[in-house]
Formats: sequence, structure tokens, C-alpha cells
Amino acid sequence: MEQSEIADACGEAGAAEGWASGTLMEPPVVACAETSNDSSTEPAGFPRDPTDPGMRAWRGFLQAHAMLLRRLEAELSAGTGMSLAHYDVLVQLSFAEGRRLRMHELAIRVLLSRSGITRVVDRLEEDGLVARMACPSDARGAFAVLTDAGLARLREATPVHLDGVRRRFVEPFTGDELAELSVLLERLAAAQVPASAAGPRRAVESQARPVTAG
Repeated sequence: MEQSEIADACGEAGAAEGWASGTLMEPPVVACAETSNDSSTEPAGFPRDPTDPGMRAWRGFLQAHAMLLRRLEAELSAGTGMSLAHYDVLVQLSFAEGRRLRMHELAIRVLLSRSGITRVVDRLEEDGLVARMACPSDARGAFAVLTDAGLARLREATPVHLDGVRRRFVEPFTGDELAELSVLLERLAAAQVPASAAGPRRAVESQARPVTAG
């Protein structure tokens, strides 16, 4: 691993530590240093034991998520000149009926840059990859539509992105581990659905597969 990658990993590890402790509201820029023992900012009942299973899992999840996105973003940008946020929008539109979504629907579906979706679509529109279309049933609404050029661009970028996903996310695990991880992550995602959406939540949970035996 190069020095720059070591520094990146060190900073990301420190960031994950801060998120895990509940003391950070935004991803910080931190030095790779021993964390403080000061508990004044920790919520009541927060487990201080670094070996606590829950906190180990939380720190591991945050660190892996941050590092994966950073590496995948860098590889996609270097290979195609496209950001993950732009790729995300193109993917969501490609799966939508008629390759189009209302802007508020697109904002719900994307996994990255939800708060900046208008700026992302503006940029994609400038590049000719997305077009805006008036909504006949809502004079104030508009559709974001994936153009033929946008679909072609997505097809060019997809092999680069999926290769990164395979190398960085899939290959570190065995088939059985991936099956178990899928079930656990699906359960975690289902648990985030508000209680008021009990029907959709049950539908998501019903799709979970049995945990694979080790």
C-alpha cells in the first residue's frame, strides 16, 4: 500500500471512530492518533468498551462504507470521468419505466447526493445525458429523462464500476459469507423503515433469505 493510501485509510479509520462514538455529526478530517478517553461528549449509557460487539460492528460498517465509496469513486472517475453521484442518477433512471422519473421520485430513489439532486441533474442535462420534460398532470412538476446518450454513457461506465465492486466488495468474501451478509444487510435496511410504513417494511423483510450456516 502506498503512503497516500495509508494516510487515507488512517484518516478514514479516525473518522469512523468519531462517528461510532456519536461525537461527530459530519465526516471530519482527523489525524491518525489515539482517541481521547474524555467521556463528556458521550451519550448516557454509551458502551466505552472498544470490544463491545455492537460498537465493533458499527465502527467496521462505517469504516468499510467510507473506504469503499472513496475507492470506487476514484476508480470510476479515473476510468470514465464520471462521479458516483452521476452514475447513481443514470442507473435509477435506466430502471424506471420509460427511463424517466419525477424529480421528487428521483430524489427518493438515489442512494447518493439526495440533497443536491437538482445540481446533479443540471450537470447531467448540460452534458446531454439527461433531459427535463414537463409533466402533463402537474404544471409545476418535471420529469428527468435518461437520453440515448445518457444510456450509452451508462453502458460505458458500468463495467468499470462493477469491476471495482467485484474486487473490493465481493472477492474478500466466500460465497457463504456473501449469502449471510446479504441477509444481514437486508434485515438492517428493513429495520430503518418507519413504523408507519409497516406494510412495505414487512414486504422487504419477507424477501430475506435464511442465514447460511458457517
